[in-house]
Amino acid sequence: MKDIIVVKMGGSVFDSRDTTIDDLVSLQRMGRPVVVVHGGANMVTRWLAWQGVSTSFVDGERVTDRATLDTVTAVLAGLANKEIVAAINCRGGRAAGISGVDGSLVQGKVKDARMGYMGAVMKIDTGLLEALLQAGYMPVVAPVSLHAFDRPEDAPLMLNVNGDPVAGEIAAALGAQKLVFLTDVAGVRGQSGELLERLSADEARSLLSSGAASGGMVPKLKACLIALSGGAAACIIDGRQPHALLREMEEQRSGTVVVQG
Repeated sequence: MKDIIVVKMGGSVFDSRDTTIDDLVSLQRMGRPVVVVHGGANMVTRWLAWQGVSTSFVDGERVTDRATLDTVTAVLAGLANKEIVAAINCRGGRAAGISGVDGSLVQGKVKDARMGYMGAVMKIDTGLLEALLQAGYMPVVAPVSLHAFDRPEDAPLMLNVNGDPVAGEIAAALGAQKLVFLTDVAGVRGQSGELLERLSADEARSLLSSGAASGGMVPKLKACLIALSGGAAACIIDGRQPHALLREMEEQRSGTVVVQG
């Protein structure tokens, strides 16, 4: 159970059908314990559009009413999750798909009433993850959480949670060696638009407070800081590049690495 790798796989990365699945299977065959947390925002947005439901985002997180929550749960914990699990298993890996609800893995509360049923992570229970890893499986986690804190009687039992903080909290709770964000951008950009190859925790906080980091990069940088607090290294790389994950594990650096010092 040492040297756990947590991989946050953006939906856009999986949509491109790149080499990420092959890299995950290769790492598992090398004996590296891997936990995958996936997104699927583009897939959710398509399904909402087919239903005639409008959608909006604040700092990279979806405003979630009840109708949206139903679709998010069905798509992320259902179709998106099982497509990734099926792809891993068909390539010879051993994966098991779960959501944050299973085993009370991710326990949350409403983040902000204006965001509807978008949740904030309050607690991680790693029991199910550890059992799957010990049994030789790669857990693939859909970021839907248990509405475990401050839930009114008439409120849903589940919450939509951004996969980025879920990945950061899981990395910290497991004491992971590394958290890798596979994204559709080259890495973190500075105020002048330059690619930043290395960021200290303080520099990451400065980008967040100044507004230089915006949109979907906000929850990613915050998740990196959470992972650092648990002792994990963290990086944000372009997952569309061939074998980006394996190259990162071999320390062939690309993208942005976030470090404590």
